[in-house]
Amino acid sequence: MGTFCSVIKFENLQELKRLCHWGPIIALGVIAICSTMAMIDSVLWYWPLHTTGGSVNFIMLINWTVMILYNYFNAMFVGPGFVPLGWKPDTMYLQYCKVCQAYKAPRSHHCRKCNRCVMKMDHHCPWINNCCGYQNHASFTLFLLLAPLGCIHAAFIFVMTMYTQLYHRMKIILRNKTSIESWIEEKAKDRIQYYQLDEVFVFPYDMGSRWRNFKQVFTWSGVPEGDGLEWPVREGCHQYSLTIEQLKQKADKRVRSVRYKVIEDYSGACCPLNKGIKTFFTSPCTEEPRIQLQKGEFILATRGLRYWLYGDKILDDSFIEGVSRIRGWFPRKCVEKCPCDAETDQAPEGEKKNR
Repeated sequence: MGTFCSVIKFENLQELKRLCHWGPIIALGVIAICSTMAMIDSVLWYWPLHTTGGSVNFIMLINWTVMILYNYFNAMFVGPGFVPLGWKPDTMYLQYCKVCQAYKAPRSHHCRKCNRCVMKMDHHCPWINNCCGYQNHASFTLFLLLAPLGCIHAAFIFVMTMYTQLYHRMKIILRNKTSIESWIEEKAKDRIQYYQLDEVFVFPYDMGSRWRNFKQVFTWSGVPEGDGLEWPVREGCHQYSLTIEQLKQKADKRVRSVRYKVIEDYSGACCPLNKGIKTFFTSPCTEEPRIQLQKGEFILATRGLRYWLYGDKILDDSFIEGVSRIRGWFPRKCVEKCPCDAETDQAPEGEKKNR
């Protein structure tokens, strides 16, 4: 509240000039970067926002940021308090300041940077571009206390995120996989279970030994084994076992895809404000494109999230010469399932026992 009161009392906004200094610019830049990265890192990688722990963690991060900035701006704009110009007490036991043309109050000192006599002056701090003294001593000290605590919280999130990523990376390396191949293997298990097939998918490049798998990536020379075109495979598999499974999954994706009709125009914006708050805040964090939609168009959706879908736009033969596919993410709110697909949606269920 003190910061707000000080802001509305600015005369000609002179106090805002304190921001135009290397100290506040660096300090605010560090606060902004650390806070933003900690929040993004926490939501995307460490602790999902839809969980109770993730929500509490996110609120704590916001709380650190708000309290740090409140005390920082309070210390900067409220200031230390200055001895009134021309102040003359009824005593002779005081020093006289020739610059301010006034007596120095007890515990006050003249600051060359501020060019004023500061009440209960502690020091002039370049990070707030102001003196620390009588009125802002508490705010400045709280800022020094809260900033390290917030940094410790952010550092914990960064360390846990890196540890989680490292653990996941080493886990797939020891199985001689990549992230994409792990995903393909999971989809293979889902496909077999969905259609109740009497088959087992065996990942062909797992050598059966963690040490042998490890050596496929890490070597003493720093050069990976092989030529990158052909790979050693385990017994019972061949070079194209994984490719065959990918072709099966692509065919299955076409069967299980759902047709939607566009009922609202969509500009292709990454985070559209006009499609609802939940759609705005749950935008897919990926480099995959968004596609523009116009009312009346048709989309073949292949996967999706709670408020977003991913699919291919069904194009006319004369749509755009040389363009074979237009695919990407779009808000679920902009489309509705085609009535004709309500019946055909049961087709895969009936086929799964016959395939």
